[in-house]
Amino acid sequence: MSGTAPVMVKEVLQLGSMNVQMQHITFTNTTMESEKYICVRETGPTNQLLVVDMASPNQPIRRPITADSAVMNPNKKVIALKAGAQAAGGTGNSLQVFDLDTKTKLKAYAMNDQVVYWRWISATKLGLVTTAAVYHWDIEGTSDPQKVFDRATNLSGTQIISYKVDPTEKWAVLVGIGPGSGDRPSLVRGYMQLYSMEQAGSQALEAHAADFSTVKFPGREAPSTVITFAQKTVREGTLVSKLHVIELGGAGAPTKKQAELFFPQEFADDFPVSMQISDKYGLIYVVTKLGMLFVYDLETATAVYRNRISSDPIFLTTNSPSTGGFYAINRRGQVILANINEGTIVNFVSQQLSNLGLALSLAKRGNLPGAENLVVQQFQQLISGSQFKEAAELAADSPQGALRSLEVMEKLKQAPTQPGQKSPILVYFGTLLGKGSLNAIESAELAKLVLAQNKKELLTNWWNEDKLEASEELGDLVKNAGDNDLALRIFEKAGTSSKVVVSLAEKGDFEELMKYSGQTGQAPDFMFLLQSMMMNNPNGAVALAKMISKQPNPPIEINTITDLFLQRNMVREATAYLLEVLKEDQAEHAALQTKVLEINLITNPQVADAILASGSLSQYDRPRIAQLCEKAGLYVRALQHYTELPDIKRVIVNTHAIEPAPLTQFFGTLSADWAVECLRELMATNMQQNLQLVVNIAKEYTDQLTAQAIIEMLESFNSYHGLYFYLGGQIAFSEDPDVHYKYIEAAAKTGQLKEVERVTRESAFYPPEKVKSFLIEAKLPDARPLINVCDRFDMVEDLTQYLYSNNMLRYIEGYVQKVNPAKTPQVVGALLDAEAADDFVTNLIISVRALLPVEGLVAEVEKRNRLKILTPFLEHLISEGSQDVHVHNALGKIIVDTNNNPEHFLTTNPYYDSLVVGKYCEKRDPNLACVAYKRGLCDDALVECTTRHSLFKLQARYIVERQDNDLWEKVLDPEREHRRQLIDQVVSTALPESKNPEQVSTTVKAFMAADLQSELIELLEKIVLQNSAFSNNANLQNLLIITAIKADKTRVKDYIHRLDNFDGPAVAEIAIGYELYDEAFEIFQKFDFKVEAIKVLLEHMEDIDRALDFATKIDEASVWSELAHSQLEHGLVADAIASYLRAVDPSKYNQVIEKSQDAECFEDLVKYLVMAGKLIKDSKVDSELVYAYAKIDQLGPLEEFISGSHQANLQSCGDRCFNEGLYEAARILFGRIPNWGRLASTFVRLHRFQDAVDAARKANSPKTWKEVCYACVEESEFRLAQLCGLNIIINADDLEEVSDFYQSRGHFDELINLMESGIGLERAHMGIFTELGILFAKYKPEKLMEHLKLFSTRLNIPRLIKITEDQQHWKELTFLYVQYDEHDNAAMVMMNHSADAWEHVHFKDVAVKVSNVEVYYKAISYYLEEHPDLLNDLLKVLEARIDHTRVVGILRRTGSMPLAKEYLLTVQKSNLKEVNEAINDLLIDEEDFAALRSSIETYDSFDKLALANRLERHELLEFRRIAAYVYKKNLKWRKAVALAKQDKLYKDAMETAAQSSEPELAEELLRFFVEQKERECFAAMLFVCYDLIKPDVAMEVAWMNGLSDLAMPYMIQVMREYTSKVDILVADRKQAQESAKTKERTEREQEQERNAYAQLMPLALPPVPGQTQPQPGMEIPFQQQQQQQYGAPPQQMYQGQPPF
Repeated sequence: MSGTAPVMVKEVLQLGSMNVQMQHITFTNTTMESEKYICVRETGPTNQLLVVDMASPNQPIRRPITADSAVMNPNKKVIALKAGAQAAGGTGNSLQVFDLDTKTKLKAYAMNDQVVYWRWISATKLGLVTTAAVYHWDIEGTSDPQKVFDRATNLSGTQIISYKVDPTEKWAVLVGIGPGSGDRPSLVRGYMQLYSMEQAGSQALEAHAADFSTVKFPGREAPSTVITFAQKTVREGTLVSKLHVIELGGAGAPTKKQAELFFPQEFADDFPVSMQISDKYGLIYVVTKLGMLFVYDLETATAVYRNRISSDPIFLTTNSPSTGGFYAINRRGQVILANINEGTIVNFVSQQLSNLGLALSLAKRGNLPGAENLVVQQFQQLISGSQFKEAAELAADSPQGALRSLEVMEKLKQAPTQPGQKSPILVYFGTLLGKGSLNAIESAELAKLVLAQNKKELLTNWWNEDKLEASEELGDLVKNAGDNDLALRIFEKAGTSSKVVVSLAEKGDFEELMKYSGQTGQAPDFMFLLQSMMMNNPNGAVALAKMISKQPNPPIEINTITDLFLQRNMVREATAYLLEVLKEDQAEHAALQTKVLEINLITNPQVADAILASGSLSQYDRPRIAQLCEKAGLYVRALQHYTELPDIKRVIVNTHAIEPAPLTQFFGTLSADWAVECLRELMATNMQQNLQLVVNIAKEYTDQLTAQAIIEMLESFNSYHGLYFYLGGQIAFSEDPDVHYKYIEAAAKTGQLKEVERVTRESAFYPPEKVKSFLIEAKLPDARPLINVCDRFDMVEDLTQYLYSNNMLRYIEGYVQKVNPAKTPQVVGALLDAEAADDFVTNLIISVRALLPVEGLVAEVEKRNRLKILTPFLEHLISEGSQDVHVHNALGKIIVDTNNNPEHFLTTNPYYDSLVVGKYCEKRDPNLACVAYKRGLCDDALVECTTRHSLFKLQARYIVERQDNDLWEKVLDPEREHRRQLIDQVVSTALPESKNPEQVSTTVKAFMAADLQSELIELLEKIVLQNSAFSNNANLQNLLIITAIKADKTRVKDYIHRLDNFDGPAVAEIAIGYELYDEAFEIFQKFDFKVEAIKVLLEHMEDIDRALDFATKIDEASVWSELAHSQLEHGLVADAIASYLRAVDPSKYNQVIEKSQDAECFEDLVKYLVMAGKLIKDSKVDSELVYAYAKIDQLGPLEEFISGSHQANLQSCGDRCFNEGLYEAARILFGRIPNWGRLASTFVRLHRFQDAVDAARKANSPKTWKEVCYACVEESEFRLAQLCGLNIIINADDLEEVSDFYQSRGHFDELINLMESGIGLERAHMGIFTELGILFAKYKPEKLMEHLKLFSTRLNIPRLIKITEDQQHWKELTFLYVQYDEHDNAAMVMMNHSADAWEHVHFKDVAVKVSNVEVYYKAISYYLEEHPDLLNDLLKVLEARIDHTRVVGILRRTGSMPLAKEYLLTVQKSNLKEVNEAINDLLIDEEDFAALRSSIETYDSFDKLALANRLERHELLEFRRIAAYVYKKNLKWRKAVALAKQDKLYKDAMETAAQSSEPELAEELLRFFVEQKERECFAAMLFVCYDLIKPDVAMEVAWMNGLSDLAMPYMIQVMREYTSKVDILVADRKQAQESAKTKERTEREQEQERNAYAQLMPLALPPVPGQTQPQPGMEIPFQQQQQQQYGAPPQQMYQGQPPF
């Protein structure tokens, strides 16, 4: 279409070039929901979906997808697919939405109704049109499709071609087409349904196409929603074609407009198929089926343009918001883009249509060129008519910014403001801000107005909204207003680097400053910035200085920066800067470190102290700093820096000016010797003042200085106070005895008696002897320290002696009464040794009384034979009720000594210690000792005493009375010397005297324990048999018999007969233990223990016959039971059962059952179990009875028993019978349960297979079916086996087992028949089909392929692949690989086994689906070897998937290049080097120079020089011309000219020289023609190379060779050209002079005008608009001065066009 036409149409894509067949380019197969994607559904043998991304149309996506319809999301790679659901009783659709990027399903739904049309109505919603209604489906939520409205009746039976929703989703329109009416059957009728969501109502209209948009009608504040629709119909025999624009939902009367659609005569039956609205231009595009395009203005419904844009029918269009046009697809597969020609549309409307209003409206709407003159004229008219507000709005809305200039703004500023209205300039700016952003000039002008009114916040808001354009002038205005941050952003966006640097520096954002400088490549002037900031922003200057010094190569040295600060007396800032740059603490900065410390030590010592305290500097001059610190009074810092001891000692004495804490800390840095010397210096200088400090330092560093050195130092000054204070801090942590002693000594000498007392009381480390001696020598007035030492270290005697000798009796009394009463015995002993008065000692003892240890006191007094002295004390204690054993012991000893009725005391006093007093009495009177021992039960002492003094009678009586077994054991010890005397006294005296049976019993037991059997029997016979008091004593009778059992068995029976009061059962058990079974049996009989008696016979005597006689004689059930138990144990099962029956005892039924089964006495067992079953109800009894019936083959009683009431476990019984081969009994039992599975197994054992199948059918268990099936197979009952097998193979887990069983027996045909029957089952599964395929592969391969084709979807393909590969069925293997989408393997099998598997068409179908590209190249090699004639056909299929370079390499290696010429020519369009070179080689070999030249000109990717070198030696002239052409194309001008001259192709040589633009080459060729006397060529050369040949050269060569006539035309042209240039220069100079004069005159006038205005302006008013006042000290750049004087610079005035 012509470039001047108002509408441009171009083809952007050809679907046919993407191998899309024509039959797929239809309304049902092709969709285009937006300008981003095209979706084509390809149907056929292989269903595919083609998705074309319009951003990269050469890279389409093909997916094997089967669907009835597919629509791409308008914004994202999301596709919606529709497929037939085939629901029962309906024709619904299955809808699915997929994300192609993530390959995930987003949503799915099954529609009950068939969807006849659908499309995306938004980025997240689908519109679904069914036969009856319309639905909306939101893919982002979880909701199902929601019904919106029902279809109108006028749409029934129509084909839906469009469904659209307005942007607010309040209106929807559905369009369909149907057959023509009877009046005009060839004209398709259109039907439309307009639906309102708010009103829930529809309106049916006739229309073929419709769309929604928004329009702002004149006089309306808000835009209105409109619907536009086109209709072509016959009304009353008249053809009506109209376009309607109708407002929807307006507040007042809706706006309605319409226009005619003018169809040419040849398009009489054509009709609209689509309508698109361009929001960008406000135009309506109506497209008809036959390719006609109608363009209308949306606001006025005015026709703009009409033309045919496609010769083929158009069936699909979509809007293109990015271009303001639309895309259309026709039946030939062309994708057409139609949009407005912005450069011509306005002129077309204004000139061709003569519609200036519409032209101006279009220009404003689309910001289109062509309406500049119209706008200017209208603006001038409005200004002239004083319509300033309208003029301002016009200027703001002017298309292409035609009126947005400084001149227009000046006019608007000067225009007067109408009362009640805004000023025109404010209207101008307001309109611009409302619709977009301002340019640089407008932004600056608006800023001046706003800032003049102190409304900077408005400016900030506009900047944030991106309404203003950045410029240096705007930034200066904002900065002068005080908003540095906004100014910085403006400078950055405007690209004014110097201003950005200054602003960043002032802001202190140096990191951003360096980043910005690196981006712009402009190094800032740091010196200037630093000096200026020192004056205005000292803190910022410090930050800047730090940043400068951090750079790798600082532009300013540290010394220089420091001097700058110090020159301005900025010590604080210089210090801050230096501390930052010196923090690395490097040696080369030593001088600077010294400087910063010197400055601050002189001016501000506190800062220097803080710096030194931080420890960040260490390289400075330490001696120098030490001296300065001493002068500044920083003595601690001076001490830290001095290194000589005299200096330190000189400074350290200034303790009045040094804080103790740092001074103490300093001592930690000194050596031990120096520290002690310094302490001595402090003590020597002022001991009174420095003592506390010295002590504190000594305490702090005791470990380093050692306590010994400190003590010696303090002692050297006789400073006991120092020692006291120092050691007071060490004593708690020291274990040195000397330290503790020194502390006690110092405390005593300084009068700290309380501390002496405390330490002597608490310390555990002082030397006690040394301290005691010191305290005794010191004779302190307070004796408590000495008391502490002596008390703690047991030196009480020395203490008592010291106190008594020094008449300190009060301390003695206090010591024993308050300090340690326990030491009273020692004190009393010492006093007695010192011959103290008895009264004092007695009173001292009485004063302590109960607190003192009586035992120790008695020992001490007794030791000195002064025991009587304690009598008053003891009596006093007893009178007070004391029960202390020691008190009573002492009193008892005194009574014994005085013989004051001691027996009474010994027998009546309960408190003394019998052993102690007895020992005391033993030497005086043994009888008194025995009394004491007896009273205290002192057995050993009494026995020893009586034995020593031969008092055995007394001893025997005591032992009998004592009744102590342990004592008896000791005295009856066989090793004891006096044992016999004691036994005699016991037998003769002690025991006969006793009337206590317990004493007798204990004595008897003791004799028994001592194994005195004979003596015991003799003793017992006297007691028991001789009518004594103990004759009927049961224990003694028992003892007598038991003793006889043990010692004399011959007397046992006599004792049994003579005695009646003994414990029969117990004695019998003892007799049994001693194997006296007869005696035991007689005892049990005597005492009527019948069961125990028979147990003796059975268990001990093992005499079953005697036991049977005894049982028969007694005839009791319990006796029979015992007999039965024994018989059962001895294996006499029948006799045992008979005994049990007589005892009617079923208790041992478990043992009876077990023994009977072992002995196979089932008939007797039946009797027993019948008896037991009557007495007990137990499952085992009944079960064993059933089993016993089965064992004796009594099936009648068995059936009778199980038919009645019982508790037998028939299942268990049946299993036992089955396992033991009792199949008939098992049959009865399993049938009774019923257990069909076990019954079937039983029938199998009985070879009743039909019954077994019937039972298995009832059991319906896989295990049962398998058992019956296998049995039938073994017996060749294949019919019954198949019946069973069909019930097995429906379970996939059992299928393989059945197959293996059949195959292991060789029944292959029967197995195949079974599987063939199985695939017809309702529950047939994949395993059956797969197993049948495996069987076919193994045994009937001729049926395999048919099976695979019929049931490919129901096979386990991976398993079959392995089997077919093992069986080498290559054709079938290929089929399986294809079905499993393993096309790579399929292709490899077809190539590797081509004789069986390869077929060309099939191979091509597979090859296009291969994913591994290596297979492509193997396929190419295969075709080269076996099917070279079909190679091009294969390559054509693989063209889009293979690397053509690699293919060329394969062809070269195999020498098969000519075979693939057709392919190479096809892919040459890719312009690949290897392909081009291969084709060029073929064409050279074929000597086809025309084709070669065409190839070279069309495709330039090849080694051009190599080809040229090859061709320049070719024997054919045309090939050498091509070589020259190649050289020329590659700028090898001389080679090309040389070749042309060689072949005398002078025309080519001249053209080459002309194209080279090299004067030397042209001159050489010119001289060559002269040398070759080619006159005509000489003349032609001057014409062809006119621009390259200098006039002097041409004149020289022509004159010297007589060719002046031929050169004359050239010379004439040269003279003409030069004179024309001179004329232009003269005219330009004249024009420049006139412009300068005009400019100078204008400047003078403006200067005069400003001066006049300045004289009239009051002082309080702001400066003249447009004139910037420079701040003091700031210079205005020249360019800014010019701009202030003359307005915008020239390049802005001319809007980018050059001024000439």
